[in-house]
Amino acid sequence: MVDNAALEDSPFGPFLTLRADHWSELARTRRLKLDVETLDGIRALGDPIDLETVRQIYLPLTELINLYIDHTTALYRHSNWFLGLSERPTPFVIGLAGSVAVGKSTVARLLAELLTRDQPRRRVDLVTTDGFLLPNAELERLGLMERKGFPESYDQARLLRFVMDVKSGAPQVTAPVYSHMLYDIVDGQELVVEQPDVLILEGLNVLQPARRRANGRVGLAIDDFFDFSVYLDAPEAAVKQWFTERFMALRQTAFTDPTSYFRRFATVPEAEALAMAEQTWETTNGPNLRDNIKPTRGRATVVIGKLADHSIDCVRLRRV
Repeated sequence: MVDNAALEDSPFGPFLTLRADHWSELARTRRLKLDVETLDGIRALGDPIDLETVRQIYLPLTELINLYIDHTTALYRHSNWFLGLSERPTPFVIGLAGSVAVGKSTVARLLAELLTRDQPRRRVDLVTTDGFLLPNAELERLGLMERKGFPESYDQARLLRFVMDVKSGAPQVTAPVYSHMLYDIVDGQELVVEQPDVLILEGLNVLQPARRRANGRVGLAIDDFFDFSVYLDAPEAAVKQWFTERFMALRQTAFTDPTSYFRRFATVPEAEALAMAEQTWETTNGPNLRDNIKPTRGRATVVIGKLADHSIDCVRLRRV
C-alpha cells in the first residue's frame, strides 16, 4: 500500500519544504500594515497568534498569493488578446482547509485583511462552508446529526454551484448563513457575494476530491475552481487539546447566552463538560480529521505546519 504521508514528506514528492526561519527571511524587507488592535479583532478564541508570527509567516504567504493573482490576471489579459475578447477576470478563489480548532477562522480573516490592506481598492470576500451544512432537522431525518462536519452533512450540490457561479463571474451569488450560537442554519438569512476580486472559502472539507456517482462517473470537485489553496496542519494530539481548551473557555462566554445551543454546558460540573468535549473529539472531530480532512492535505498549494505551542514549524509549497 502506498503511504501518502510518506510521499508528501519525500524530497522528491510534490512539496518543497521550507523551515520557518527560511520562510520568515522572505518578509525581512517587507512592511507589515497591521496593528495590534486589528489583530485582536481577527484572532479567534484561544489563538495566541501575534504580530511577529503574522510578519514572519503570513506576510510572505500574502506576497506569494499576490504573485499568483498577478500572474492569473496576466493570463486573462493575454488570453483575451489572443482570442480577441474583452472578458473581465473572474474572482481569484482561495480555499482554506484544516481541522476543527486548528486556526482556520483566524487565518482566513487575517488573509482577507492583509490582501485588502496591500491593495485597498481590492475587494475580498470571505465565506465559510458552515452555511452549506444541512439544517439540523434534515440531519436528524437522515441520521447524520452525530456526523455534522463530515462531507455527507453538507449540501454539496449547492456548495459546488455557489463556487462555480462565483468563479464564472455571476453578478450576484448567495450563500446560506450559519449561526454557531444556534448551531444551525439561520432560516431566511443569506450572504450576498457580488463579483469580488478575491474570494476566500474556508471550511473543513473544501479540498475533498469529487466522489464517484452511482452511474460510475466522477463529477467536479470544489477545488477544481480554486486558484490557490492552503491547508493548516498540526499533530492530532495538539488539535484535540486546542479543541478541548476552546470548548472549556466557551463555557464562560458564548455558552452562557440563553440562546446558545450549548447553554446546558455552562452550568454542568467541569468534569462533565470536559467529558463531553472528549467524547465529541473521539466520536466526531477526530474521525473526521483522520478519515476525511487530513487525506486532502496533499491537494493544497501550501501546507502550513504548526507545532503544539501554535508556532509554525515549516511551510510546504507544491512544486510548480
